[in-house]
This record gives sequence, structure tokens and C-alpha cells, in this order.
Amino acid sequence: MRPNVAAALAALSHLETDTNPASVKAKSRDFFWYSPVLKDRLDGVMGDFVVTPRTEAEVIEVLKTCYTHDVPVTTRGTGTGNYGQAMPLAGGCILHLHKMSAVREIHPGRVVVEPGALLKDIDAACIAHSGQELRMYSSTWATATIGGFVAGGSGGVGSVRWGSLRDPGNIIRLRVVTMEQEPRILEHRGEDLHRVSHAYGTNGIITELEMPLAPAYDWVGIFVTLRDFREALEFGHELAACDGILVKLDTIFEAPIAQSYFQRVAPHVQRGDALLAVMVAPHAMEAFQTFCTRYPGARLIYRSDTSDWARPPGHVFEYGWNHTTLRALKVDPSITYLQVAYGTENPIGLIEEVRARFSPEVLQHIEVTRQNGRVAMGGLSLVKFTTEERLDEIIRLHEEAGALIFNPHRYTLEEGGRQSTDQRQLDFKREADPKGLLNPGKMIAWDNPGWGYERMYSWPGLTRAAE
Repeated sequence: MRPNVAAALAALSHLETDTNPASVKAKSRDFFWYSPVLKDRLDGVMGDFVVTPRTEAEVIEVLKTCYTHDVPVTTRGTGTGNYGQAMPLAGGCILHLHKMSAVREIHPGRVVVEPGALLKDIDAACIAHSGQELRMYSSTWATATIGGFVAGGSGGVGSVRWGSLRDPGNIIRLRVVTMEQEPRILEHRGEDLHRVSHAYGTNGIITELEMPLAPAYDWVGIFVTLRDFREALEFGHELAACDGILVKLDTIFEAPIAQSYFQRVAPHVQRGDALLAVMVAPHAMEAFQTFCTRYPGARLIYRSDTSDWARPPGHVFEYGWNHTTLRALKVDPSITYLQVAYGTENPIGLIEEVRARFSPEVLQHIEVTRQNGRVAMGGLSLVKFTTEERLDEIIRLHEEAGALIFNPHRYTLEEGGRQSTDQRQLDFKREADPKGLLNPGKMIAWDNPGWGYERMYSWPGLTRAAE
């Protein structure tokens, strides 16, 4: 099966296409360079052409044409992912959905949108219409699309209240187009959502989403310092457990993250201080201040509704989640990161055990979330990268201690997750993508079902894509 790129491009020439090498290369990349491992493997990856559809009918036409000519298709939003999810390992067509950006319907508790709608634009429309907002969003809220968030994300700002993106109720409905000789339009709800959510577009193209909403607030962004990191962990954990205090972000940073990497915050933080970034609903501010009195060492250094810093810090959430890594990389290019699950049983004890072993080579950045009704803690730890061997050793030692790693230095679904096949996603790919043309190389179970995970998976087609 050899792709006939020229024939596919000719057949799609009446649509908006792009073959300029510079722009095709730019649209072939995401933030994979957060990982020195992925930068080494994927830096040469590039598609052959880009198609930008404006309607679902045009998406169907692209998929049908590329199916006929055996051309791989990789879906892209705005490229804010971090793991090479939307990078075309086999070249071919990049399906750029950013112009399918309509907010179609807004109802009490739900919104219907196209996949290319920016998270910030969805919020703006919902707030103007009925005072509602998305339950959760990535820290790249200003630039990320809702389709990219659902296809590649796992949670974000709001997860401290609503849990993970794949928890029941956090996605209502997905409309998906298959890649077959005659593409079908399918509607997924309930358990079927797991077939295509967080599947990197490997088994269907999302053309419409129905997402839940919550009441919108003019959230107060807050920075709090504490002298002791364990006390900061306890503060963050207890705050998330206070059901009467409505928060949307609860993030904890080990020193010297704030001092070294948060340039506008650093002048206000004392040497050795741990920092918390919190978003609180305005009506809960009095309760939050009461909560702070339980921690005599807590010092509120910034609140977005009253503080008058000479250099305002911007959105507090743009210091958390993977914005932390981005800020660190701007100061120190040798920094990379890990995604760590510390769980719900004894997360503080486990964090302290890991910290005692690795700090300052690994600095703790903790996101407090909710998991099955309980407070959970996860790390997007900053790592001082030296070698791949040392990085793999750090991962192994975390897992031996009981801290589960979701490896951001791998580009496949399985290796970035639990190193096991998601049978629902594999089965749906067999049904919806019989030639395996959708975002090839990202699902090991499709290409090599016997893979044992002893080493990093290297998709055989990747070399050809990079040449």
C-alpha cells in the first residue's frame, strides 16, 4: 500500500490546501520539544500537505479521497500538545480543523461546539449568553481547541472540582467521522465516549462535541507562600477537601520553582518559600481567608481582584499545569518534566518520599485534583535532564516507590498511559479505520500487539517520514 500523495492533493485542490514547506513543517509540529527524547526522535517529522476544511462535509471528502489514495491523515488543532500526538509520523495529509470553530448551541448546563473552537472563545460565548463556562480547560486556554483538548488531554484547570476529562459526565457527546471507502458519521455517548476520547485521532475525526457547563465566576487568582513544603502540601490537600470553598485551581510548587522560573512572582517570594497558585470564586473569598488562618505561616502575596503589582503576573492558571514546564524551559533549556500519579491513599507521604530521594534534580510541582470523590495529587515534576538513561532510571525508581508515571517522553497512546492496550480504542480503530491511515504510529496495539514495553517503541514507518 503506497500512498499517492499527488493524486490526493490534486483531487482536493478545490479545498483550502497548503504545500508551502515552511508552513507545512510548522503545522506538523506541537510542543514535543518539551521532551529531549522526543525532540531527538521526531524533529524531522513533516507532512506532505495541509487541508483546512470548514465543514463536516469537507472532512468527509478529505477522508474519502485520502482513503482512495492510501494517504495517511493526521488531525491537528492548534498544536499545543506536548507528546507528538498530532505529528504526522508517516507524512501525508494534515487535517487542520482550526476553521471549524463555531459555537453552535448553548443550553443550561451544556454547549455544542465544533472541534476547532478555542477554549477561551467557548467560555466567552457561554458567559455572554447565560453566565456559564466550561468545567475544565488546559492551561493553554487562550490558544488550545476543544477538539485537541478532548483528543489529547486528560484534565486541567477545574479538575480539582470535576476530576478528569474522561470521568463520566465530563464529556456528553462526540460526533465522529470514520475513514472508510464511504465514511460514516457516528454519535458517541456514555461508555462509547472512551473509544475516541484521548485517542489522538487514531480512530476517527471528531467534528462536533457536546460539553457540560458550570456557572461562570470572575475567579480570583491567588498566590500564597508557606515556609515549609510539607505544610504547603497539607494546605493544598485540605483546601481541596473543603467542599464549601469553591476553587478551580489548587497548585503547589516546591522551592525554588517560583524564585527561579516565575519572573514576575519571584520578587514577592522569600528564599526557600513554597508557593501555591489558587483560583477561588468571589463569594468564597471570605471562607478562603478564614481557611488560611489555620496555617499561621501562610502569606497571601497576590490576589487578582485587589493586588497592584508593578508587573502584573497575568492569569494565575498560566503558572500551573504544563505552563510550569514552559516557564522553566524559557530560563533553563535543560529542564524537562514527568507526569506522576501520587493517588489518593497517602499522596503527601509519597510525594515527600520521592522528594527526599530526588530533589533538587527533580522539583515537585503538584496539581491537586479529585478522583472518585476523593482528593488526589498528581505531579508535573520538573526534571534536570542529563541523559536518557538517567531519565529512565528516575522513572523506574518512582514506580518502584509506588508513584505511577504517565510518560511524556513517548509518542504512543500506550506508553504515555498505563502500558497496556485500550481494547475499546483498538476495536473501534478496526471498525472505523480499516487501512490504519489515521495518525499512524501512535497505537502500538494496531501495529505490534505483542509489544512487551521493555524499551521505547519505535514505529518502523517513522524513519521514512523523517527522511
